[in-house]
Amino acid sequence: MEKIADSLQANMDYMNQILGVDHNFDVVHRTMQIGDKKACMYLIDGFCKDDLIQKLLQYFMDMKPEDVPQDAETLVQQYIPHVEVDVEERFDKLMVALLSGMFVLFVEGYDKAVLVDSRTYPARSVEEPEKDKVLRGSKDGFVETVVFNTALIRRRIRSEKLRMEMLSAGECSHTDIVLCYMDDRVDRDFLEELRRKINSIKVESLTMNQESLAECIYQRKWFNPFPKFKYTERPDTAAAQVLEGNIIILVDNSPSAMIIPTTIFDVVDEADDYYFPPITGTYLRLTRFFIALLTYIMTPTFLLLINHPQFIPDGFEFILLKEAPNIPILWQFLILELAIDGLKLAAVNTPNMLSTPLSVMAALVLGEFSVNSGWFSSEVMLYMAFVAIANYTQANYELGYALKFMRILNLVLTSLFGLWGYLAAVLIAVLSVICNRTVSHRSYAYPLVPLNAGKLAERLIRKRLPGAKQGGERSGR
Repeated sequence: MEKIADSLQANMDYMNQILGVDHNFDVVHRTMQIGDKKACMYLIDGFCKDDLIQKLLQYFMDMKPEDVPQDAETLVQQYIPHVEVDVEERFDKLMVALLSGMFVLFVEGYDKAVLVDSRTYPARSVEEPEKDKVLRGSKDGFVETVVFNTALIRRRIRSEKLRMEMLSAGECSHTDIVLCYMDDRVDRDFLEELRRKINSIKVESLTMNQESLAECIYQRKWFNPFPKFKYTERPDTAAAQVLEGNIIILVDNSPSAMIIPTTIFDVVDEADDYYFPPITGTYLRLTRFFIALLTYIMTPTFLLLINHPQFIPDGFEFILLKEAPNIPILWQFLILELAIDGLKLAAVNTPNMLSTPLSVMAALVLGEFSVNSGWFSSEVMLYMAFVAIANYTQANYELGYALKFMRILNLVLTSLFGLWGYLAAVLIAVLSVICNRTVSHRSYAYPLVPLNAGKLAERLIRKRLPGAKQGGERSGR
C-alpha cells in the first residue's frame, strides 16, 4: 500500500500493522468525530506539544458538519489554525514525518493525510561548550536539536542570502542534515557536488552523526591523519565561516557544526584570535602555531641530540642525561606516549567527584615515583609533560593526534637512522600536509602551497575586522 486510500478503516489497518500499535506504547492513536466525518490521529508520545494538540482536538470537535470541507487541501488552507501544516498522499513520506514527531490526521473520504508540525524534542539549554571556550565573547553553543542550531546562526546573519537547505540520509534513521551557506558567496560547483554525495549515501543510519557523514563524504586517503573537516560548537565561529563563503553542515542529534572546505590554517584558527585587539590576536595565533610545531619536533630533536652529542650546540651541554638510562630513550618516549593516552581515556570515564584525587595520585606516580624507580629519566618526563600540556593549546583533537602520529614516526626513524631518519620523518610530515587535499579538491596548505603572499599574511597576522575602518571613519566625521 503506497498511497493513502479514501477509506479511513483501510488507512487505520495499515498504520496499525506497520507501526505495531499494540506493542509500542509511545505510538498514540485516537479516533474522533469532525463534523459528520470520522477521523483518526496518530502521534509519537514525547515528540508533540500537548497544549497544541489539545487545542487542535478541541477545534476539530467543535466543527459543524457544514464547516467540514470535502478535501484535505481545503481543510489545511482554510480551516486549521496553525502555521506549519501540510498534506501527504504517500505512506513512505508520511511515516518519516510521523516518526520525526509530526501529528498525522486521517479523515474519512480524504485520500490525503494532514500533517501538523507540532514537534518538540527533549533538549538541554544553550550554554557555552566545554571544549570551545573563549576568554571573551558569546557564551552560547550548539545543542543536539538542529532547529535550535539553525536559529542560533540566523540570529547572527540576518540576510536574505543565507540558505538553510534540508537533506536527509540513512535508510532507517532518516537523519536530518542541513547545508548552511550564503547564496552569493558559496562555490556552486562544490555545493552541487556535496549535495549529490549526501543524496547518494546508502547506509542504514548515521550512527555516529557527523563522523559517519564525514566518512561517507570523504572516503579516500584514510591513512593521512591530518583532519579534513573542522568542527565547532560555537555559533559565532560557524556564522563567521558562512560569511567567508564556506559551507556549514549541521546534523540532527549532534551539538557541533562541520565546516568545509578546511585547510590546515583553518584547523588551527580559533575564536579567541578575533575577540582580542589585532596585536593580541596575532600574538595568540603565532604562539599557537609555534607551540604546535614544538609538540612535533621537541622529543625527536632531544632523542637525536642524545644519540649524537656532536650535534649539540655550544652552551647546551646541560641537556645531556645526568644518569645513564635503564631503558632506552626511544622506549621511554613510546611508553609515555601510550601512558598519556591512557590517562586521557581514564579522565573521560572518571566521575567528577574522584577526578581531583585521582589526578593528584597519577601526578605523583607518573612524576616522582616513576623517575625514582629508574623506569624513566627526569629529562624525558620533562619534555613529555610539555608535549602533553602543549597539545591543549589548540582545540582540534584530530590535529593533536595527527601531530602525535607524526612525532612517533619521527622518534622511530631517528632512533634507527639518526640524522637522515630525522630529516626523512620531517619530510614525510611536510608532504602529508602539502600533498593533502581538502574535500573540495583544493590544496590543504593554501595559501602557503600554492603561495599567495597576501592571503598567507592574513592567515598569520590578525588584521582589523571587516568594517572596523569604515566605522571608525564615520564616527570620526
